[in-house]
Amino acid sequence: MSLFNRAEVIDQNFTRWVESGNLPEAKSEQKLSKNDILKTDLISLFESQVISRHMDFHARKLKDRGECFYTIGSSGHEGNAVFGRFFSHKDMAFLHYRSAPFYLERAKQIPNSTPIYDMALSFMASSEDPISGGRHKVIGSEDLFIPPQTSTIASHLPKAVGTAFAIDRAKDLNLSESKLDNSSIVICSFGDASANHATALSAFNTACWISTQGGHVPIIFICEDNGTGISVPTEEEWIENNFSNRYGLEYLKVDGLNLVDLIIKSKKAEKICRVNRGPVFLHMKTIRLMGHAGSDIEVGYKSLKEIEEDEKNDPLLHSARIVIENNCLTKKEILSLYEQKRKQVGKVFEYATSRPKLKKANEVMSSIISNKHVRSRPKYPSLGKREKVFEKEFNRISIPQHMGKLINYALTDILLQYPNTVVFGEDVAQKGGVYHVTADLYKQFGIRRVFNSPLDETSIIGFGLGLGHNGFVPIPEIQFLAYLHNAEDQLRGEAATLPFFSEGRFTNPMVLRIPGLAYQKGFGGHFHNDNSLTIFRDIPGLILAVPSNGADAVKMLRTSVREAYENGRVVIFIEPIALYMTRDLYTEKDGKWLNVYPDIKEEVAVGEFMTYGNGRSLTIITYGNGLYLSLKAKKAIESKTKKKIKVIDLRWLAPINIPKIIASIGRCNKILIVDECRRTGCHGENIYLKLSQNSNKKLNIKLHAAEDSFIPLGESATATLPSEESIINSAMDLLSE
Repeated sequence: MSLFNRAEVIDQNFTRWVESGNLPEAKSEQKLSKNDILKTDLISLFESQVISRHMDFHARKLKDRGECFYTIGSSGHEGNAVFGRFFSHKDMAFLHYRSAPFYLERAKQIPNSTPIYDMALSFMASSEDPISGGRHKVIGSEDLFIPPQTSTIASHLPKAVGTAFAIDRAKDLNLSESKLDNSSIVICSFGDASANHATALSAFNTACWISTQGGHVPIIFICEDNGTGISVPTEEEWIENNFSNRYGLEYLKVDGLNLVDLIIKSKKAEKICRVNRGPVFLHMKTIRLMGHAGSDIEVGYKSLKEIEEDEKNDPLLHSARIVIENNCLTKKEILSLYEQKRKQVGKVFEYATSRPKLKKANEVMSSIISNKHVRSRPKYPSLGKREKVFEKEFNRISIPQHMGKLINYALTDILLQYPNTVVFGEDVAQKGGVYHVTADLYKQFGIRRVFNSPLDETSIIGFGLGLGHNGFVPIPEIQFLAYLHNAEDQLRGEAATLPFFSEGRFTNPMVLRIPGLAYQKGFGGHFHNDNSLTIFRDIPGLILAVPSNGADAVKMLRTSVREAYENGRVVIFIEPIALYMTRDLYTEKDGKWLNVYPDIKEEVAVGEFMTYGNGRSLTIITYGNGLYLSLKAKKAIESKTKKKIKVIDLRWLAPINIPKIIASIGRCNKILIVDECRRTGCHGENIYLKLSQNSNKKLNIKLHAAEDSFIPLGESATATLPSEESIINSAMDLLSE
């Protein structure tokens, strides 16, 4: 037996120490008879703990054979089986990656479930895995209300808070599309090291912030504290000192090695959370066995004495002592159960290795935007309802208005049509947003549907994702584009991956509104004038909308909400700030950038672009502020050259329909791409490449983009950006070639 093979050591120790009765002493004096705990509970929990342990053992063996692909196990954390038994399977659970015992025990709440086999398929990356279809080893199940988590650093905590909030909010609104019972709570587990992560701290803060203001956030944060973050130790009292006296948070400490203490404290936490509807922090002290994962050699950063001391406190040994003391099982019965489960797990795991795998790119990608719960769009609101809500503004919708006002009208109609939509973000309620785009929505629909958030972009997006888990279609706002970078993992690591890793069993319907892009003169510099959309280019499945005028903004916003509602899509809706209040195009007071509010049924299909002019001498491809500038340039170019040109407004930057753009270009072979974003990484680069690759004729293409610079303040705010003059010059150069 190798010193480095701690799995063998732990396995043999269990048998030897149970036989000899050399079991660890209890750290808690709680007794079964005093606390009305059933013997059947203890036996069931012990069984799940044993199964989980053998799953860890066998996964490591199969990894050595190249047939298992993930070996972060649950050894040492087997106490979380208790949460799987004593919390209802309808209490949605966002789980830590060491939660196999939880999953095994919760599955017993549903007849005919096959948790060992289901998890084995996931371990083996089989395409028959019933949650991810072989895309990742995840702990998840639609029937068990466990959305799959692939995060290792607590990025699932903000959406867990959002889901908890959504339970009572759905009840208050009598939301017919709510998926969780009105009395449900949310379970969210994570490690002690993860509790230090900014994302986790964001979630704790938001939950407490809401709770102290009288809001309901029925969530139990379960910190599974094993004292180590991979190789970095956590100070013994760090978690308790940080969370035991936190304002707005109920703190309970529990011995994660003691089934009886776990049952008592779990029931207490559940009662507090379910009755008070506020956040509870359940601090489970436990240990970690066999290192971080199969490839981790603990003796590199821990002494052998430290490792052996943990092994003497193996939770299975503690559980064995408890079931013996309470006359649930004898030593012989324990050892028989242990070997029975070894054989059962081995048989199931070996069979799972033979099951099919994903092999082709199209198979892997098929779930990127999948949705197994397609909904039909609600009926349009009646004329009477619209008149009542719009009040005096209803008589103004036939008058040409700027983009900001028209988006406001669109949000009003959307909130009327979709009862499950909510608008929230920094300053969006009473103030109506810093640009007043959400003005009057708070008055029209109330605080339950239009509300302010903490100043925290991570929580805003995560909150939105969580609301989507309980039937809502959230419409959150990030106040400025540059602020998004504080929270981009909520898009990349959470929103975009959920349908992919669940084959559409779970989705994140959301329309994320972001005022952005540049051309604001004299205001804010880079952080209020950011001209980069690069972050969205390589996130699979996102829809990226960038309207340039009010009419398109209305129709595209309606499409975006419908896509979120019907198909579970995540839509990024960029609103060009500089065009919010723009009224004129060519001359002062010409009013050519104003639009009448489109009929309520009008939309713009995803990927559908708009053309201006039919000229064949030159085609300009652009979007956002670029359209405004290009149309001004078009008039000047045509006047100077007497040649007709065409301008294409992309409107949607993801997806982009390249074949249709090529068809629209037609016989024209001179293409000017005007991109207001920074040259390096802009969408124009992608368009340039794809046009070159896909056109059946040689094209003369020029990319005219912003300089690779941040945006300064004041008179130089537009110095690095495309301008009417620079577009004219670039076009004239192309035409002269």
